[in-house]
Amino acid sequence: MSKENQKITEQSSKYRHLENMSTQELLTNINAEDQLVPLAVQKEIQAIKQLVEVIVEQIQKGGKLFYIGAGTSGRLGILDASECPPTFGVSAELVNGIIAGGDNAIRKAVEHAEDDTEQAWKDLREHYIQKNDVVIGIAASGSTPYVVGGLEACQANGIVTGCIVCNPNSPISKVSDFPVEVVVGPEFVTGSSRMKSGTAQKLVLNMISTSVMIKLGRVKDNKMVDMQLSNVKLKQRGSLLISKALGVSEEKAVELLKFHGSVRKAIEHETHK
Repeated sequence: MSKENQKITEQSSKYRHLENMSTQELLTNINAEDQLVPLAVQKEIQAIKQLVEVIVEQIQKGGKLFYIGAGTSGRLGILDASECPPTFGVSAELVNGIIAGGDNAIRKAVEHAEDDTEQAWKDLREHYIQKNDVVIGIAASGSTPYVVGGLEACQANGIVTGCIVCNPNSPISKVSDFPVEVVVGPEFVTGSSRMKSGTAQKLVLNMISTSVMIKLGRVKDNKMVDMQLSNVKLKQRGSLLISKALGVSEEKAVELLKFHGSVRKAIEHETHK
């Protein structure tokens, strides 16, 4: 296969004989490649904007957000989805991460799971997928059969689709209503898409979920006022937010947080007294 026809994510690294590099050289060169990622993401801001706006629109209609992927991509989707409830206080069903091979694949690779073109739709149906939902396929290559099949089925059933891929004009983009193509170039270790491609996907997922939650009113000023108070650290953070917002002592803020059980309720109630 010629370099012109080869997926960019699979093209040979710009660096040779990595095994002969010193630790300093390895770290410096990896870092140099990593610095290219935000610039590649920047080129896709308009595409990300369109995807964010349709997600907000669909959620406001009662829809949910799903990420589907295999391997590293699937794990990144699960990570982003799992952080939404504690960070923004939303239901665990609002943002969902689904990985080829099921929960076992989160820790260990499940052989051939990504090659099944029908399984993603089956997985989505188990999560009660419906027409107001949005499904985002995540795949560095842009050709993972699990994701392609899932998005095809979504489109056939009138469900909005998007994707985060790292090759242009990929099969997954062709079955996405709102494709995001972050082309980061060849990896430092040839084909190791957990590196720059994975970083790009993580950045875009952060942008999507954070922007969606802000647009849905889950952030006040720049504060996580709806965060779950599930441990000592978060309770301390919540008290500090209340203290700064209301101009009260930390001791008083702790009392208010205990009484109201929520940063938002404490701030809003005390502000409107």
